[in-house]
Amino acid sequence: MGDSHKRFLQTMMSNGIISASQAIALHRHCCETHGAHYVADRLDEFINIINAQLQSLFMQIRKGMSEEDGLEYYALVNVTETDITRMASDYADNELELFRKTMDLIVDSESGSASSTDILNCADSLLTKKLKKKETELVLNKFVQDKWLNEKDGEYTLSVRCIVEMEQYMRTIYQDLIKVCHVCHNIALQVKT
Repeated sequence: MGDSHKRFLQTMMSNGIISASQAIALHRHCCETHGAHYVADRLDEFINIINAQLQSLFMQIRKGMSEEDGLEYYALVNVTETDITRMASDYADNELELFRKTMDLIVDSESGSASSTDILNCADSLLTKKLKKKETELVLNKFVQDKWLNEKDGEYTLSVRCIVEMEQYMRTIYQDLIKVCHVCHNIALQVKT
């Protein structure tokens, strides 16, 4: 793996997820900065070289599409853990339980979203340790800042990072509840039926 690949990976590690347009610009910048041959339409091949090296670390850069804006994103994911336990080092038990309940609400909804009111109400029934309203709002803000959830006008949706990283977990846990795009075969929660 060359210096241009290493620089690309470092940026992915610090950001976790970047848009396809950012990835294209980063690919060009890394190649030009480190004197590597740059070919505009070879981003996926460039990433495949990085992924070959990441395989032994059980990491991978994966591509996914955002239901919010229809754009493609690239996310650095851990491929050994297949559920929410991957978040355990960053969140307390009751925060993880809130995240699970939020996922349940979103996946079970017609719109692929959950209102802040519904999430605040389910925070009262946490089995681990109940969260007060203000605490719940802070945790939800943290989920948004960490790019696990999106929020718009008090409605929460699963981010592209969440869907890409939690895809196997969601397919296992929610099975018949999740919808899958017939074209790209990705999970599609915000579809009109």
